[in-house]
Amino acid sequence: MTKGRIEAFSDGVIAIIITIMVLELKIPHGHEIGVLWPLLPIFLSYALSFVFVGIYWNNHHHTFHAVKHVGGWVLWANLHLLFWLSLIPFTTGFMGENGFPAHTVAVYAVNMMMCALAYFLLIRALVAQHGVDSDFSRALGSDRKGKLSLAAYVVAAPIAFVHPALAMVILAAVALIWVVPDRRFTAAAAEHGPK
Repeated sequence: MTKGRIEAFSDGVIAIIITIMVLELKIPHGHEIGVLWPLLPIFLSYALSFVFVGIYWNNHHHTFHAVKHVGGWVLWANLHLLFWLSLIPFTTGFMGENGFPAHTVAVYAVNMMMCALAYFLLIRALVAQHGVDSDFSRALGSDRKGKLSLAAYVVAAPIAFVHPALAMVILAAVALIWVVPDRRFTAAAAEHGPK
């Protein structure tokens, strides 16, 4: 099976996720600048989630640039990723609308952890599809950044119950390490040329 449909479907779902998130930003009543102040937590949670969704979209794009073909397990692994990504608008709103209390930050961190786990499983399914000695696997390398991110989310979730601000710092740090796109796959594609 070719990869075009999985890319198009994923792009569509991710675009809808971002649209749902922005619709949660309600227009305040009044024209004074002060009416925006209560929206600050909602905007900050939206901005962080927008960056996270953008990171997943960016890395999904770069990863699938190196994919030659997909099979059933890859399709299911991709749907698993999209399921957890689709919960981001809910966990974002839950956290931002309530002003970042501990339990809402923990729920958000668990959502981020499950997205990272789902992406890790998608990568494992792609490695199984292409083989451990494939160009795809060589381009993937050790995936240290992906494993580090998953570990950070695992740490952030329980910390959120004790110190939500520290958990948010950990989540923001993960976003920062991914802001520069992961170019492993595009570099490998350029090295081997079009096939």
